[in-house]
Amino acid sequence: MLAGAVCAAAVAASTAVPARAHQGPHWDARDTGVFDVRFRGLAAVSRHTAWVAGTRGTVLRTTDGGGTWRDVSPAGAGALEFRDIEAFDARRAVALSIGEGEASRVYRTDDGGATWTESFRNTDARAFYDCLTFFDRRHGLAMSDPVDGRFRILSTSDGGRSWKVLPNRGMPAAQDGEAGFAASGQCLVSAGPKDVWLATGGAARARVLHSADRGRTWTATDAPIPAGDPARGVFALAFRDRAHGLAVGGDFRPEQDSPKAAARTADAGRTWHPADRPPPAYRSGVAWLPHSRTAALAVGPSGTDLTTDGGRTWRTVDTGSYDTVDCTPDLGCWAAGEQGRVARLEH
Repeated sequence: MLAGAVCAAAVAASTAVPARAHQGPHWDARDTGVFDVRFRGLAAVSRHTAWVAGTRGTVLRTTDGGGTWRDVSPAGAGALEFRDIEAFDARRAVALSIGEGEASRVYRTDDGGATWTESFRNTDARAFYDCLTFFDRRHGLAMSDPVDGRFRILSTSDGGRSWKVLPNRGMPAAQDGEAGFAASGQCLVSAGPKDVWLATGGAARARVLHSADRGRTWTATDAPIPAGDPARGVFALAFRDRAHGLAVGGDFRPEQDSPKAAARTADAGRTWHPADRPPPAYRSGVAWLPHSRTAALAVGPSGTDLTTDGGRTWRTVDTGSYDTVDCTPDLGCWAAGEQGRVARLEH
């Protein structure tokens, strides 16, 4: 791992140069061939393989580093909005569409997207599913906005082939107006075999909920990120292990300022500390750089920010629009967003 750690440190140091200068690592756009789709779902498998999912029921996959993209959208899904996708490899992936009632669905493929099986369709008009996460290739969760005053959790133990709603007895009561943001597929994230975190907003206080038993019982902690409005809260989380995490968000309205829109934790989310120098605007996605204990990227419609001190300070390194970001152990980092935009971090 030493070579990887050294490379990651070099990435962290040199990425501080604006991307347009191309001096060191920078986002390199990969032509997807589509321009009318917004990709908020992203699953990076490696430097070569990635999946993106978005509006118009669109799912694309590359296995050559973004040189070419294959449209592997599920048949008949053109009216759906895919906001999250989790991939195990180049052939197996699980995608979530969002919306009220039956618009919230889960699909799984085992053949690279050639065929998909619909494994869940929400039949409760009160539910609205936002995000997916997997602990391993078998065990995963999906989350819905509150139903009967509590966030609803969906569980799978067979890789997304079947799902069941978990009892809500261990879920704290939701605040008035509290919900998740289906902005980047990162409002529900996991680390290790059992720990999972859920990000919220839209209420008086932004919160992060944590479960150490795969979603059966939860604790809630206030996050020092702007709240008090339906457009404000925590939009994305990233944990490099079960203790160290980052939270980003703010106010997604472009005409609104988003000060103090990042926070960090070193105790599994029991306490959160605001960034000393946060990103200058709303950010919807965040990811730790591979093999680094201190470097991470945050993305949003107005740019990309880098931290090299574990989330204490952030510096803008690119002004392109991206909604979500994901990195892989082989030093592959991908970002995706509006107008069919996908990019890979080039070293």
